[in-house]
Amino acid sequence: MIEEIAKNLTLISVFDTLRPYGLEHVNHWKQGEFHHDFVVRITNPPPELESDVLVISTNCNGGVKEVLCLAGVPERWALWNYRCPENPDFEGELPTIIGYARSVHWFDPCELLKPGTRSEYGEEFRRRQRGGGWVPINSNEE
Repeated sequence: MIEEIAKNLTLISVFDTLRPYGLEHVNHWKQGEFHHDFVVRITNPPPELESDVLVISTNCNGGVKEVLCLAGVPERWALWNYRCPENPDFEGELPTIIGYARSVHWFDPCELLKPGTRSEYGEEFRRRQRGGGWVPINSNEE
């Protein structure tokens, strides 16, 4: 079922697919300008999911890149430690991965965090986010 969810390709389509099972927003994290993680809990998961926690990763346009089915709710920096273990800004252990699927939108998210990554923000209006990527200079984001 994870593969079928990822084939929706857009966040709104994923939510529409999951809505009959009950959908609860747990968290949303943005890393840099071009990556979003949506953590959701399915209140009545179908048996083929094997867990009620999903992380849906999208690009800045809501295009689904990856869907993870986890044994529990992840911590933000543990999720990024799983993706980019060589990055010293990330730490923590991810709950057990029950299943995952990547869509045609997927690419290595660590590429977005490198120092020379492009930005929509001018240099004077941005600061480096924890782990890499850019946020507006006055942002509260870590």
